[in-house]
Amino acid sequence: MDARVVGVDVGSVALGRFAWAALDTPALSVAGQGSDPEGAVQSLVAGLGADRRAALVLEAPMSVPVPATDRADGWSALGRARAGEGNRPWSAGAGAGVLATGVAQAAWMLGRLADAAPGTTVTTRPERWTAPHGPRLLVAEALVSGTGKPVPTAAGPHAADAEAACRALAERLRRPSDLASDVRCAPHRPFNLVAAATLWAGLDIAADELHQDVLVVRARPVRVDADQDRTATTVGPFGPVRDPGDG
Repeated sequence: MDARVVGVDVGSVALGRFAWAALDTPALSVAGQGSDPEGAVQSLVAGLGADRRAALVLEAPMSVPVPATDRADGWSALGRARAGEGNRPWSAGAGAGVLATGVAQAAWMLGRLADAAPGTTVTTRPERWTAPHGPRLLVAEALVSGTGKPVPTAAGPHAADAEAACRALAERLRRPSDLASDVRCAPHRPFNLVAAATLWAGLDIAADELHQDVLVVRARPVRVDADQDRTATTVGPFGPVRDPGDG
């Protein structure tokens, strides 16, 4: 699919912990990178030009599980991890903190997009986005943690995480059959935070998505050639890549 994918490492803008990176598919050509939300929005706007489609993938929990409300003891499952998160639940430690920051940043970027590209249609469901005449913007979540953490780049760890989030989705778009979510709210009902933020921003999204999962793509371990010198500095698509073994 011909699309612009913008990956965002959610973090404090005041402390310089926000970063974005963009790739164009299917060639995975570099379309830009930066450290401010406005730059991420403008990259999306450019990607949506000429009737193309774009995707925004955020490294922050974008849907949360809500237990059944038709039983008095449903509250006992509140805060449980989503299926597939493992020991990185949305509700604990770093997950809870980045969720709060991510909701605010997603709402701002979607609101800014509504000003810059009014009428943009949005979905969190890949099957709707890839359908003929489907919504033009897909918003997804990336899980960049553990073995999926990238090696650091010259631009810093936040830029590396943004690239990893971007690449995790962009590579799957080359094989649409791989667009199954790695994380789900089941068996509980999803509360789709992206859908809520999209409605808040005044953009068009199907109302039923408030109760559906957001696509979550897990970043895979960085592949290193067997004969590569583990102490060498190599050059990646977004600049020099330093192996952690460099110290």
